[in-house]
Amino acid sequence: MKLLVLDAGHCLNLALARLVHRRSDTELVIEPGLKIDAARLRELTPAAVVIPPLSAPMEIEPAAVIAHGEGVDACLAACRETDTPLVWCVSDQLYQDGFETPIDEHVIPSPRDESLRRLIAIGDRIRQSHPRHLIVRLGPLFALEGGHAWLSGVIDSLVTGEEVRAAQDVIFCPTSADAVAMALVGMLHQLDCGSDAWGAYHLAGTEPVSAYTFTSMVRTQLSTRLEGLGEQVGLGEVKALKHHHDQPLRRVLNCRRVLEAFGVHQKPWRLEVGRLLDEWCQARRASPGDEKGGSAS
Repeated sequence: MKLLVLDAGHCLNLALARLVHRRSDTELVIEPGLKIDAARLRELTPAAVVIPPLSAPMEIEPAAVIAHGEGVDACLAACRETDTPLVWCVSDQLYQDGFETPIDEHVIPSPRDESLRRLIAIGDRIRQSHPRHLIVRLGPLFALEGGHAWLSGVIDSLVTGEEVRAAQDVIFCPTSADAVAMALVGMLHQLDCGSDAWGAYHLAGTEPVSAYTFTSMVRTQLSTRLEGLGEQVGLGEVKALKHHHDQPLRRVLNCRRVLEAFGVHQKPWRLEVGRLLDEWCQARRASPGDEKGGSAS
């Protein structure tokens, strides 16, 4: 199975590349941006086009959100012309105001922000005009390398003694890029073998947590591991921020449908963080000249 993945350098794409390197049944072609046309799709004949998520669309310039949407629109046109399946991964931040209860797949986001509403309109066009699609809504991604990796930035800031600021009253389910890559490849192989389970799915780590608690846990585990390496590193502190003074904003994705349709289980984010910190420490131990430097990314 050949997959065409757009936006080279994204942490999800690097995770896909690592996974595919260990498999003999999947081939990956990675293009640098979101620009793809029908001629290129006819040349490559991929089983699907995969677009990684725009990370934290609420926290970046509206122009960047709009540009991402225009790229997705162009991909949709090319996929429709060539009847190529389209996989679009999106951030849970499209649920701008959150929900008190876990959010089911059938709940379409209705953000107040104009640029986010443009992304919702694109999702509507995909659902209405291109039956062979996956819209995969993800919790915040974390990884050790690549664009939008989050965890690598937290580690870099902590080991250089910088203060890391994180919201205490926004609750979500962090999601490792490696877990998403494994799930996507498994889902696409089933679809390539004849499954007709196209549509919208949620995929996130287990156990809702605040950004502050997640970051604090990373700091604690990082400190323990560095002590185990015999290093005395003055890690930066984690500062709690509050944006919602009445009650926490919750973006907890209900991932039941992806389990029922594809047998994909959620990965515990705590175990994934622990595994990645072990990898980071192994890389640090292997590079003694970098003892005062940043992360393995």
